[in-house]
Amino acid sequence: MEFDSGSAELNQRIAEWLRWDKNEKTVEEVRELAQRGEWKVLEDRLLQRLTFGTAGLRGVMQAGFNAMNDLVVIQSAQGLAKYLLQCYPSEEDRSRGVVLGYDGRYNSKRFAELSACVFLNENIPVWLYSSTVATPFVPFAVLELKCLAGIMVTASHNPKEDNGYKVYWTNSAQIIPPHDKNIQTSIMENLEPLESSWNLELLLSDKLNDPYEQMVELYFRKLQANVPQPFIRDYNTGSPLRFVYSAMHGVGYPFVVKAFECARLPAVIAVPEQRDPDPEFRTVKFPNPEEGKSSLVLSMQLANETGCDLILANDPDADRLACAEKDAKGEWRVFSGNELGALLGWWAIRCYREQYPDRSLSDCYLIASTVSSKMCRSIANIDGLNFIETLTGFKWMGNKSVELLSQGKTVLFAFEEAIGFMISPTVLDKDGVSAACHLATMACYLRATSNQSLADKLNELYDIYGFHCTLASYHFCYEPPVMERIFKRIRNMEPAGDAKQPDQNYPKTVGEGRFKIADVRDLTTGYDSSQPDNRAVLPSSKSSQMITFSFENGAVVTLRTSGTEPKIKYYAEMCAQPGQRDWNGSKATLREMVDCIVEELLQPKENNLTARSD
Repeated sequence: MEFDSGSAELNQRIAEWLRWDKNEKTVEEVRELAQRGEWKVLEDRLLQRLTFGTAGLRGVMQAGFNAMNDLVVIQSAQGLAKYLLQCYPSEEDRSRGVVLGYDGRYNSKRFAELSACVFLNENIPVWLYSSTVATPFVPFAVLELKCLAGIMVTASHNPKEDNGYKVYWTNSAQIIPPHDKNIQTSIMENLEPLESSWNLELLLSDKLNDPYEQMVELYFRKLQANVPQPFIRDYNTGSPLRFVYSAMHGVGYPFVVKAFECARLPAVIAVPEQRDPDPEFRTVKFPNPEEGKSSLVLSMQLANETGCDLILANDPDADRLACAEKDAKGEWRVFSGNELGALLGWWAIRCYREQYPDRSLSDCYLIASTVSSKMCRSIANIDGLNFIETLTGFKWMGNKSVELLSQGKTVLFAFEEAIGFMISPTVLDKDGVSAACHLATMACYLRATSNQSLADKLNELYDIYGFHCTLASYHFCYEPPVMERIFKRIRNMEPAGDAKQPDQNYPKTVGEGRFKIADVRDLTTGYDSSQPDNRAVLPSSKSSQMITFSFENGAVVTLRTSGTEPKIKYYAEMCAQPGQRDWNGSKATLREMVDCIVEELLQPKENNLTARSD
């Protein structure tokens, strides 16, 4: 049946979808929309398509080229397969294969199996995990099995309606330019699905193997080796501490259990309602422990009932870690990603010194994304390590780690404020399983050696390295043109001077002149007023918005759009000097500055932005 939408292009896309898609549900979805004449809906779904963004694809599961579904997954796998063969044309390289994993969301296993069939059809061997895995097990397998690439089917902490397709390159780090653009080009050149791409009987091929047992055993052997053995023997074994754990309806539980066993930590007390994979995420509004107390209600209830003072929580694909601790007054404190980054950064150094007491720290590196706290920089400056800042996202930190390791350097730790931590380069990506093991070991160590809580240790670090006060949050913005308008206005708030170019007329103050801006860095346009040539040192990209303001009082505030969600995020930090004690004053000033920036630059009322609810 042919449909006439009044648009030749849309008619062609509808016909292509009905011809190419073999999934009865999504075929019927498009057919019914066409029969009802819902052309605007079909335009949104068929005239645009998901493109490779933050390490791959992420979108809502529904019919259409602009969504996650069987056809788009097959097209993506075909494009990736062709690009791999272009990059690695020899038979010997092809035999290295690819590794595929999946989480517990709707369709994740099917998307992984369809992708496997595409690669098998190209005579590329496939390592397909036979059960749900934590995301870190895919880059780990790429590295250990020396695969050409890895794919993890997950939408991480997104709503239940979403799914995603995360791609790792041959170096086991997430893809970065030019691979993302080249893969997208290859997808566009291979849109028509081969008949064989739908043939799940290929899963019986002798070129399909299950890496689960081998990789799980090896992962935990390496994790155990990364925790100093005296710490396991003297502090973890027999520790009085107990930990409540939430898998947030995801895949983390069996892996965290195994991690605690190998480090001889007390067994976790799991939140039963959230322990096993549940694609409905039925007990939380957002399956994201980054949301703070609102996502940890059941964890806190269980901890109160069982007398536990510490809570650990992964996101659904277990590559992030949240932590809460009960204070002396019985109140729960949820640590921010920046606070956990400071603690784990110190811990990574402590573990290294324990294992290699005679080695210098001069070739050791700490890495953080540019919107994360500079606490690790302060630690590195005082303790004689190196600190490197990258663009936002672990794809940049993973690839920077690859570069440093190839030069014989030692990467101790990398983190981003969005509760992502890489403790040792065993996995060149954030890893919530190893982070949970190390954070629990640190808690046992502190209790045994100095009777300190995590909060006590954090305050001690602030005394030594300077108080670092951070604020981070976001507003929802569901209209991309509004996001663009907001940032265009920020770039043109001051009258253009003789020396200024269009889009370089940033505000000079906020708060009615009280807070003066010293420098502006715009990683969308590549402008940086702090550099002699006004060019940013970090790579810039016009595909996302990101502006950083450095204030005369030492505060640094970054505004950026999210690569995976309809959000405008802000990150603010005030860094005090070691020994400076007016911490409450720093907090109050930063809060006031952030309120001014949100009202004056983002203009939530005028732009119909919705503030974070928590």
